[in-house]
Amino acid sequence: MTLLASDTKSPDDDSRGITAIPAVPCPTQAIPSSDRLPMAGLLALAMAGFITVLTEAMPAGLLPHMSASLGVSAALTGQLVTIYAIGSLATAIPLTALTQGMRRKPLLLIAIGGFAVVNTLTAISSHYALTFVARFLAGVFAGLVWSLLAGYASRMAPPHLSGRAITVAMFGTALALSLGIPAGTLLGSLSNWRVAFGCMSVLTLILIGWVLAKVPDFPGQPATRRLSLLDVLMLPGVRPVLFVTLSFVIAHNLLFTYIVPFIAPAGLAERADLVLLVFGLASLAGIGGVGLLVDRWLREMTLGAILLFGASAVALGLRGDSPAVIYLAVTLWGLAYSGAPTLFQTASAKAAGAAADVAQSMIVTVWNTAVAAGGLIGGLLLETRGVTAFPWTVAALLAAAMAAAYAARRAGFPARPSA
Repeated sequence: MTLLASDTKSPDDDSRGITAIPAVPCPTQAIPSSDRLPMAGLLALAMAGFITVLTEAMPAGLLPHMSASLGVSAALTGQLVTIYAIGSLATAIPLTALTQGMRRKPLLLIAIGGFAVVNTLTAISSHYALTFVARFLAGVFAGLVWSLLAGYASRMAPPHLSGRAITVAMFGTALALSLGIPAGTLLGSLSNWRVAFGCMSVLTLILIGWVLAKVPDFPGQPATRRLSLLDVLMLPGVRPVLFVTLSFVIAHNLLFTYIVPFIAPAGLAERADLVLLVFGLASLAGIGGVGLLVDRWLREMTLGAILLFGASAVALGLRGDSPAVIYLAVTLWGLAYSGAPTLFQTASAKAAGAAADVAQSMIVTVWNTAVAAGGLIGGLLLETRGVTAFPWTVAALLAAAMAAAYAARRAGFPARPSA
């Protein structure tokens, strides 16, 4: 995931010691000036996000099938999600730094093409070690994709429509969560999990043609626009946003990665596709409201999302053996999670001001660190304490997130000024 750095100077920039950097027009293409969005190109970016998220989360829904086929435990299979995240978090910042000067379209095609290779390798691999390596490389390409999408979308649109352009480009993430993952889980369950990964490779080849035809090229960034990570980290509000992101996303991925063994005691292991569909549809339903309200109600919506997810965790802890409670809790969880990426990215951008692009690279790294930590912690709990420990661990993580978000009322998740 990538945030767009502001091209204008905010009132607080001088006090932070950061000077806004003017946009550098592309020398080979005029800046868009119409009031229409280039939907064909933006939807291609959305499909890139769709494939990225689908590749990341697919093993969660196909955990038993992959585990049996590769001859390893469910906990080890869950680490295929963890290593994907490690690939992203370990390489997102250095790769972004190394490629800032490259033209954007060739770089985007390299990142997308990488998914075709690694998903094909995953589909044909019969060895856990080879699959493990393929998943790490998939995470590397994912980190590169997320470093490009939002900034690319904003440059394709007129300046006053950049926010809408980013929304369109990021819609693929919501679509993958709501429909793609349940559909992939169902496909893998009805046929073979390898077919699901093979289908993603086919979609990626289609996307490459789409990008070649409809996505424009832009130059890379000059060295003068690159800002220090340490300086951004010390800005007021940035550290609380990173901590809340870390705690919330660990909680989410701990439960999401091992959703199949968690719902097994309620007799829903064979209905994982339906459970994931309920989660995805709830996530999709909540996105529109978040997009409309995030600028004015950022603090309230962040606290509300944490509280809603916390209520879901407590319900699962008390009655995780009840199918009805699971469906209700998953609905609340989906609604809470739907706004999390938007809320945390918006908070990061507002806290960092003109350094929002650098802050976003930190959000990407923290997010993927949390994905990896969720998989590791969940695997340890599964092996040592069992699934009954999951909801209470999630609740404890969310309590820490709530405390940090509530305390960050002056910077990070600021309270609205009184009328």
